[in-house]
Amino acid sequence: MNTSLSWIKAYVPELECTAQEYTDAMTLSGTKVEGFEKLDRDLEKIVIGQILSIEKHPDADKLIVCQVDVGTETVQIVTGAPNVKEGDKVPVVLDGGRVAGNHDGKMTEGGIAIKKGKLRGVESCGMMCSIEELGSTREMYPDAPEYGIYIFPEDAKVGESAVKALGLDDVIFEYEITSNRVDCYSVLGIAREAAATFNKPFVPPVVKATGNNEDANDYVKVTVKDTDLCPRYCARVVKNIKIAPSPLWLQRRLAVNGIRPINNVVDITNYVMEEYGQPMHAYDYDTLAGHEIVVRRAEKGEKFVTLDGQERTMDDSVLMICDGEKAVGIAGIMGGENSMITDDVKTMMFEAACFDGTNIRLSAKKIGLRTDASGKFEKGLDPNNAQAAIDRACQLMEELGAGEVVGGMVDVYPEKRGSVRVPFEPEKINALLGTDISAEEMLGYFKRVDLEYDEAAKEVVVPSWRQDVLRTADLAEEVARFYGYDNIPVTLPKGEATTGKLPFYLRVEQVARDIAEYCGFSQGYCYSFESPKVFDKLLLPADDKLRQAVPISNPLGEDFSIMRTLPLNGMLTSLAFNYNHRNKNVRLYELGNIYLPKQLPLTELPKERMQLTLGMYGDGDFYTMKGVVEELFEKTGLRDTVTYDPKSGRPYLHPGRQADIIYKGELLGYIGELHPAAADNYGIGERAYIAVLDMPAVEKFATFDRKFEGIARFPAVTRDISMVVPKSVLAGDIEAMIAQRGGKYLESYRLFDIYEGAQIEEGYKSMAYSIVFRAKDKTLEEADVAAAMKKILHGLESMGIVLRQ
Repeated sequence: MNTSLSWIKAYVPELECTAQEYTDAMTLSGTKVEGFEKLDRDLEKIVIGQILSIEKHPDADKLIVCQVDVGTETVQIVTGAPNVKEGDKVPVVLDGGRVAGNHDGKMTEGGIAIKKGKLRGVESCGMMCSIEELGSTREMYPDAPEYGIYIFPEDAKVGESAVKALGLDDVIFEYEITSNRVDCYSVLGIAREAAATFNKPFVPPVVKATGNNEDANDYVKVTVKDTDLCPRYCARVVKNIKIAPSPLWLQRRLAVNGIRPINNVVDITNYVMEEYGQPMHAYDYDTLAGHEIVVRRAEKGEKFVTLDGQERTMDDSVLMICDGEKAVGIAGIMGGENSMITDDVKTMMFEAACFDGTNIRLSAKKIGLRTDASGKFEKGLDPNNAQAAIDRACQLMEELGAGEVVGGMVDVYPEKRGSVRVPFEPEKINALLGTDISAEEMLGYFKRVDLEYDEAAKEVVVPSWRQDVLRTADLAEEVARFYGYDNIPVTLPKGEATTGKLPFYLRVEQVARDIAEYCGFSQGYCYSFESPKVFDKLLLPADDKLRQAVPISNPLGEDFSIMRTLPLNGMLTSLAFNYNHRNKNVRLYELGNIYLPKQLPLTELPKERMQLTLGMYGDGDFYTMKGVVEELFEKTGLRDTVTYDPKSGRPYLHPGRQADIIYKGELLGYIGELHPAAADNYGIGERAYIAVLDMPAVEKFATFDRKFEGIARFPAVTRDISMVVPKSVLAGDIEAMIAQRGGKYLESYRLFDIYEGAQIEEGYKSMAYSIVFRAKDKTLEEADVAAAMKKILHGLESMGIVLRQ
């Protein structure tokens, strides 16, 4: 859908804005503007001039020298145009101006600059222009000569802008209209939206009653056999037709919108189709057999010749417009050659109808013919618009002197479409939008787009042309687009129904699965029923509370007689099975519950805790397993430092290669190498590593909220330190001290070297860290970094750490 700005301003006279402001505002209010084109973008300093005298060029047979009055002065212009004479008023581009470049039918970007110069020795101070040099064509300006300079009418004013006189000081906007806004497939619909967007008065054309004392019902009879496909058919008659060119204002308005002017009758139908969005068709009344119109389905295989001279084959789903004997048009698509308007027409019948949109779309596809009319009809037009459009066309026929309108109208409209009433519930609208807009303000928005309010019934009365407003949510959309989407605050959705996604704990568990599988672990399922002998295999002391398991009242046997309190037996059994089958590198994970009784014997159900258990042997070591755990923490949003306590004391893990996993003071799980004795008990002949995470504890701290941080704008400063550290001091203790004392500019730290050997004193180790500082708002100075490093080094010294010399 395209419209010109001048046509919009005809109905919104107080509209004052630039093309870009119009584009932005209309798009934000829901009428999306794809782009715009300024017709005068390559035209500068072009005025109307009058030729005062013409002389032959002294040195060229085909050139003439003209003295041209341009209002402020008389200039000399040399031209070779064959069609100019003294007294003609022509477009003149002055020295320093620009015209549209047209080379081999293609426009030159930026136009062509015109400068004062000499042609065959005679000075020329400008150029007279053809319509092509003004960026248009003879198709759009049929009064322009085929070859030569454009000639203005005698009433054109010398010195005024030629661009404005031709209507080229305009902007064409291209819209992307959604199918539910059928009313916006018209200039009036777009203008109404523009008036509402800019809160300016909307002034539609006033359609006056037309017609003589006769009655159109005495001229033509209309029968609609398929009212399901044609809910309304309007017909009016105009006699004493006078075919002639349309007035310039009508030609200009059509031309600017890209429609070629033809004659007054055709131009009026095109004009009304653009203005009201209602396609119309004109028939030669004298060619209609029996002066009758019958709307019916075509017969299967019926042949019909359309206005473009093509014979087309119909089927029985295509709706036809027929007279008393034959078909004269394909409903909503194209008229027939046998009833076309010619220059000899005396009496004419106007048709304005409403057809079923789905049928028109399918019919156009079947016969391979899609037109501007079918494109509008297939959207589903408002039947009430048909009468307004046909009355507007008849009014223009009278005003332009194109014929005598016969009074009355033939109107077949069996089921009238009325307005829709939607309950006005401002509290629901505010709840839906998350706003606090008053009812009065909402009603003000509705009034802008002709949505009336019935205060007694507390209902909004929606006119039939707004087919998209049917319920409260649609009213909320009207409020939102005029209140401003950018003014609506961010709020969380409310409601009792689910939002269509997994519960949070399942999302966390899904991340755990994804991370495990990404790191090469395969999922396994283990039994929850176990044997009491498991506790001995796992080296648990006799008084360990984990031995207090829930007994099964009717077990399958001793090996399945209790509910597991540890998730390790099934994992280690699976690892042992793989090892005994000579699988070299094995990584398994399980998500399963453990069952911890609150007391024995049971008086209530035990606590069920979901555990993520990771087990591996082969490629990898303790730190490989630690990396998998930390990857999981990263993905679940545990951003603070995770600490590892090597004093966990779990009997089934190697005493020097195990740790509890601590986060914010709470135990999340444990990690370590399987104790060699426990590995022997399960028959695993390699070092095996396990990690167990308590998923409810992880879920307590998990979050999927992410905050974007842009790329750093200022450089980082790096300091490396090498230290001699007592073996009892852990890397985690050092990193905690760096984080505690690093200050606000500390960005990161990394252990990049660790060494124990002859060069280091017994009981000590050498460790080296790289520490990075960066500020978000400035480039750091040496004093900023030195102060932070001083605090870090003092803290490390308090731990018995010294710098290597």
